[in-house]
Amino acid sequence: MQFQRYGVYYTPRPGALADFGKSWLGWDPVKGEAVAHPTKEGLPRPLADITATPRKYGLHGTIKPPFFLADGTEADALAARFDAICATLAPVTLDGLVLARLGGFIALKIDGDQTPLANLAGAVVRELDAFRAPPSDAELARRRKANLTAAQETLLAQWGYPYVMEEFRFHITLSGRLGRDVEATMNTLAPHIEPLLPRPFEVDSLTLVGEDTNGMFHEIHRQALTG
Repeated sequence: MQFQRYGVYYTPRPGALADFGKSWLGWDPVKGEAVAHPTKEGLPRPLADITATPRKYGLHGTIKPPFFLADGTEADALAARFDAICATLAPVTLDGLVLARLGGFIALKIDGDQTPLANLAGAVVRELDAFRAPPSDAELARRRKANLTAAQETLLAQWGYPYVMEEFRFHITLSGRLGRDVEATMNTLAPHIEPLLPRPFEVDSLTLVGEDTNGMFHEIHRQALTG
């Protein structure tokens, strides 16, 4: 399959959390196919509406944000470099994941210090940057609508994305922006997902992903961290 953009994500290994994420979001990035949503009583709106924004990505936490390939680079070389980087990086262990409200949407975030994961993400961003095409003027304008800080502007110019390095905040998105429906959605979601959250939370592999021409992301290759 041909992909238009590539990225590096944390994705849960096969198991209960991964299965829940597929059905909650309605997308299986491993098989590259839609998944039927479960019936969840108490949601303030249809689950398909709640998860429309994050569905295309699948259940994931971003490590290197999606990018177009730079001129003169190829997907096979990107995959080889990704594998080589993973061989130099050690797994990281954090306290756990917690369900949280982030602004107007719902996500899982790190419970405790995220520094080891931020350092890992920074290394991946740096080491794969030669494969990233510069952002278009339209993409830069879209990013700047978020009223970036001076530091974020600098990161956008250097790395093509404003929320990397010191601005990195790991999260696994579970909804779009919900406005006044966010609390009711969290209350319904919590008893289903909280028993599945790992404690401790270990990141021992990374996943190279690709975006198809319909905007849906697929797992290309999972690689263990063996450094």
